[in-house]
Amino acid sequence: MFLKERELSALLEITQAINHDPTEDALYKIFQFTLLGQLNIRRLVLYVKEESSWHCVVSFGAGLPDFRRIPLPDTINETCTSNPCLVPTLHLGGEWEKLEMVIPVVNNGEVMAYVLIGNVHEDYVSEEATKFLETLSNILIGAIENRRLARQRVEAAAIRKEIEIAQEVQTMLFPRNLPNDSHVAVHASYVPHAAIGGDYYDVVPIDAERFLFCVADVSGKGVPASLLMSNFQAGLRTLLRQQADLGTVVAELNNLIYRNAVSEKFITAFFGIYNRATRELQYVNAGHNSAILLTDDNEHQLLADGTTMLGIFEDLPFLNTHRVQVPPRSLLLTYTDGLTEVFDEAEGEFGEEGVLDFLRNTHYLPLPTLHRELLAKIKDFNSKGANFSDDITILSCRFK
Repeated sequence: MFLKERELSALLEITQAINHDPTEDALYKIFQFTLLGQLNIRRLVLYVKEESSWHCVVSFGAGLPDFRRIPLPDTINETCTSNPCLVPTLHLGGEWEKLEMVIPVVNNGEVMAYVLIGNVHEDYVSEEATKFLETLSNILIGAIENRRLARQRVEAAAIRKEIEIAQEVQTMLFPRNLPNDSHVAVHASYVPHAAIGGDYYDVVPIDAERFLFCVADVSGKGVPASLLMSNFQAGLRTLLRQQADLGTVVAELNNLIYRNAVSEKFITAFFGIYNRATRELQYVNAGHNSAILLTDDNEHQLLADGTTMLGIFEDLPFLNTHRVQVPPRSLLLTYTDGLTEVFDEAEGEFGEEGVLDFLRNTHYLPLPTLHRELLAKIKDFNSKGANFSDDITILSCRFK
């Protein structure tokens, strides 16, 4: 009768503690002192399974080493899977000799914790008593696991919200209208690899005759990449409103990225300014894939010159702006490396040559159709089908 009263007192202490919603560490402490005070268990070690790894969260008793520094032996994990085990039968070594029993705490057929006890009250050697200890431990571990799951749900919801905001920000970065007039037509396609990509494209009118277009790729993905792209776009448009020339735009963007990038992030980009009146294209390639200029007779020019990637150096080591005359009925294709870094079953790369071969045969297709067929082409080529390993951005200009 006295034993039952102590068990009820122990159960009451644990349930009251759970209802008061303390921290996990506080719950472990309450569990420890409840077993000590109500059940007279003098030595206690508790191992808990967290994300497939075992951690000692309680180590208490005279003469015991600090089990927080000692891994759970494989013998316990392999032997005590459902019923209590006597420690001497496990041959664990001298560190464990003052512990007498291992009680597995099982939930849905999986061991979630091990309670190891020593120097117990003589009443606590019966099967009924160890069952109560197992039940008490199960209540504690279940409550802590529920807290952990609830915390994970809150964290997951926060991450989802963060991703939603970043996606909205990224969508707002892309231009809503692209030029399509008697001089030039522009079309863009964007295929993100993950929820938040690291690619960016933009088309910005400068005056009645000129517009700037840009394709860029941030190292890395996710929210940090999206935020850096947001800074990049804001800086680009501010500089254009100040009527800065292309060389100044690129140099100042490099400075902006160098000051704001974290975790060694950088940006590669292709910048072009087209003048409808003079048919002149001024460009800077900042460590990006070469833009392809394909003329009416299927001759091509790779626009590769300019500078290095942005954000690596405080001051760009070199910066050259280039000008080319664009013949009538030419096609310009700019893209990010997700388009070319696609591999077939033999690990052959689609590459720049694959893009060129495709363009020579589809030069005069309407731009939306051209983009759609190019994406279908690399999907067929890709050994993983539509599961591309990177974001893909294509921006093309047809000069009339």
